[in-house]
Amino acid sequence: MLLDPISIAALAAAAVILLMLLVVHLRQQGAGTRRSSRKEATDTVMGWQPEPARVLTSIELQAMAVLSEAMPGHLVLAQVPLSRFLRVPMRNSYADWLARVGNLNADLLLCDADSRVLAVVDVRAPQESERSARRHERMVRVLRAAGVAVHVWRQDKLPSVADVRAQLDKLLSTNRARPAGAPAAWSSTSRPVPLIPVPDITEMLAEGDAQAVAAELHEPVASGFFDDLELGTAGAAR
Repeated sequence: MLLDPISIAALAAAAVILLMLLVVHLRQQGAGTRRSSRKEATDTVMGWQPEPARVLTSIELQAMAVLSEAMPGHLVLAQVPLSRFLRVPMRNSYADWLARVGNLNADLLLCDADSRVLAVVDVRAPQESERSARRHERMVRVLRAAGVAVHVWRQDKLPSVADVRAQLDKLLSTNRARPAGAPAAWSSTSRPVPLIPVPDITEMLAEGDAQAVAAELHEPVASGFFDDLELGTAGAAR
């Protein structure tokens, strides 16, 4: 059956449109591949030229000075990631947990001489955006769930040295009553969440290595622990 000229023209137009769509699709695929290749090949230093910056803002420096003066003999650290001093059970993905709290830092971390966490000071701006407020509240929720005391200071109303001593007096009294080797969140009915699987701990205790196990339980999360986590970073990154 012969086709009339109108049908032939319609078929030809459809073929041209399909060909054009195929060309566009192939170009998009090629561009995506090139972008992916460039991303993987980007050198960490050459792609993002680093330069040093201050660790603390002027207000944070003032807050640190107040806390240090109020708590002589204690260790005061600044901008410490929560993942450095908090540990969680491994029944769920640690990488997923890290994605939720990995960008959260404790502004000021008050520790005893053995670097056991006593309290966190969260220094907040007078006016917070909704997103900033949610981030702060998430951090406070995580810390309090771990039994870590949180004190919120406003940038425009930093407490005096005397006020800080009064705030932390009860906390320090509890800390002095805590048995040696117990964590900052110690209570007579609680114990820290171990990183070592329970069967392994039981076996080690059976071998009479209780002191070594106790020391291991209270060690911080090692920096190298994160090296083998799958966090979606390009394997070819340098």
